[in-house]
Amino acid sequence: MPFSPGEPAPWFKAQTPSNPEYHFDTAAGRYVVLLFMPEIPDEGAPALKQLSVHRALFDDVRMSAFVVSRHGETVSGYKDLRGLRWFLDADAAVSRLFGALDDAANPRAFWLVLDPQLRVLWEAPLDQSEATFRRLWSLPAPAEHAGAATPAPVLVVPRLFEPELCLELMALHDGQESRFTGVMRDRGEVTVAVMDELKVRRDVVVEDPALVAAIRERIERRLFPLIHRAFMAELTRIERYLVSCYDAEEGGVFHPHRDNVTFQTAHRKFACSINLNDDFEGGDLRFQEFGPQTYRPPAGGGVVFACSLLHEATRVTRGRRYAFLPFFTDEAGAAVREAYDARIAAARQPGG
Repeated sequence: MPFSPGEPAPWFKAQTPSNPEYHFDTAAGRYVVLLFMPEIPDEGAPALKQLSVHRALFDDVRMSAFVVSRHGETVSGYKDLRGLRWFLDADAAVSRLFGALDDAANPRAFWLVLDPQLRVLWEAPLDQSEATFRRLWSLPAPAEHAGAATPAPVLVVPRLFEPELCLELMALHDGQESRFTGVMRDRGEVTVAVMDELKVRRDVVVEDPALVAAIRERIERRLFPLIHRAFMAELTRIERYLVSCYDAEEGGVFHPHRDNVTFQTAHRKFACSINLNDDFEGGDLRFQEFGPQTYRPPAGGGVVFACSLLHEATRVTRGRRYAFLPFFTDEAGAAVREAYDARIAAARQPGG
């Protein structure tokens, strides 16, 4: 069935010529144009010509375009460019997800235009390509797509850690051998840590039981009540006691990502970023789906947000940003994680 305005577009992972596993949800924060190619590739030539004529639209900042093709010959010789990519949909999984191919294998070719929150703006058949591009050129800046401000649904909470605790945690980080940590990726049925350019950050785990207890007491007494008030969430578990450092000299950054999109992280409900210092530049949080504005809690204060939100820690340009970065969940979330751990343990047993 055709999509109607306001409907959220499905998320998926698919191959492009340069990326074996492009995560479509990371395209949020700009307008997205999807072209679902017709069954006979030559019939899509006029639409592809429109993409070429209007190439200046697609810069991955204001707008991005994706061509979805079930035919390898359609994208033969093409390569991914900034703002323009090609989904190789040989198994038709993406096409079926969006209704470009129904259960009876009936094809449907069309344009689909999404807003920066990956919600439908409009759908149009290929014979309306010129009208579609006239509308695309008339769109306002991504930050103005709603006609009103769209602040991110986050909670900023000052005075979580007192200055003495902040200094103790920074000294802990500097006094131990910190290490660069990767990001989580699913490989088959297992989640693994992968080192890539998405994140440049050094981490240290807090292991002292007394210090862990002191941190937990502050979070439970000072933060959990406000999270309940703001989000009606009954949180009971704190995952990881981690002190991190984004160093300007190392290009400290964490590019846009979500925190609960793998098997091993699906249990996470909320993330929290508690700044331990304020004598740095850059390093603020941004939630692209809700505009370009950034969020920066004061030293000792934190920002709390749902792990499902696309977010980034912008590059630190001067000094070092120290932060305490836990995740929170509830008993239902804990059960999800325990089920994953049990499944992996069983698979590693002889005969598993």
